[in-house]
Amino acid sequence: MSIGLLYEQSETDEMGIKLTAEELGVNLTFIPFRKIAISIYKNGYNVATRGKNYNSIIKDVAVVLNRAQSKNRRLYASHIMEALGKKVINSFSIEFECYSKFRTLTHLWAVGLPIPKTVYVPCDAFDITKDGRVIRNESDIADLLQKEIGDEIVTKPDAGTHGKAIGLSRSREELIANVKETKPSIINPIGILAQEFIEKWFYDLRIIVYKEKGKDPICHPVAMARAGLKDFRTNTSLGNFVFDAKLPQRIREQAVKCGKVIAREHEAWVFGLDAMINAGKYKNVDNEVKAELAKAAVEFEKVEKMKHDETRLRDFKAWNSKLETAVKNYKSIESYSKVKDIIEENVEANQLCIVFHEANSCPDFWENTRLITGINLAVPLLKGAESLIQS
Repeated sequence: MSIGLLYEQSETDEMGIKLTAEELGVNLTFIPFRKIAISIYKNGYNVATRGKNYNSIIKDVAVVLNRAQSKNRRLYASHIMEALGKKVINSFSIEFECYSKFRTLTHLWAVGLPIPKTVYVPCDAFDITKDGRVIRNESDIADLLQKEIGDEIVTKPDAGTHGKAIGLSRSREELIANVKETKPSIINPIGILAQEFIEKWFYDLRIIVYKEKGKDPICHPVAMARAGLKDFRTNTSLGNFVFDAKLPQRIREQAVKCGKVIAREHEAWVFGLDAMINAGKYKNVDNEVKAELAKAAVEFEKVEKMKHDETRLRDFKAWNSKLETAVKNYKSIESYSKVKDIIEENVEANQLCIVFHEANSCPDFWENTRLITGINLAVPLLKGAESLIQS
């Protein structure tokens, strides 16, 4: 029996999984989910592209690694593969919980894990009646959010990603404007999601947790700190930097608990948890961080340039070697060490102030997470799949 790698497009993560599988001697089968048609009918099914039938391939697959990048395709993929009798990492129920930020947070909240104060209003900014009239709801929604949260409010898409369509309001006028911009879409199916503004200084954390069947869950001891002062959003897709940061034992234990709550009875899984340190009045604002980030930017630009080098898909191994060298050079500069130390000291001092705000069931890993934190997520993905086959 083989492990199936289900993907939309072959990018660096998929190539990294393929390379790691070869190094580990794992039998890996590829399922191009964007190109296949799935037919179901009485007493059977058919999975095929225009030129190839995948029925025998699917039948030979025991476990599927669901690496579809679109959240909606990932939901369909996990559901379909489980319906065909396959085990999936991550499972449909996990994908369903992670698809919605509010669903994720309700599970964490129910067991007492720290989250930002969050309000969900299941009403859109405007409604259109059957006779074509437009009913504006922005003011009423703003009233509800301000009553529950206060003046500083972050609005965000419930199923959004990469920092898209996230807005910060510091006044009623800004809040109403942000609510008006929130429309039903693929990243925000219905309603308005808002959270208190977390005073997180200049970074947030991506924490990796994973589990194999028959073993205890593990939190990788090093997080990826996404840092920058350009915006209150610190996503790397918005031009911010990455640093590694050791995690205190208390935070690692909480992260494991987050993973167990979201995964529930499932025996093998991999998550990326997003968390912030709510430093509040203890937040430091100084010129040292700005100066060191400016110095680090020079070397990090070389890393970013290499990430987008067109040779990455033509000659993956050669490109990967160059990327590893670029990141090694970036991590060796003095400003990297200084910012890393500042982050780690702040995390240690304020570990009681951490809040978890999102779980990512399909985290990107080959370019940033692997090289900054030292964990190649292809390994727990493949070993988790093997543990399900062996069982």
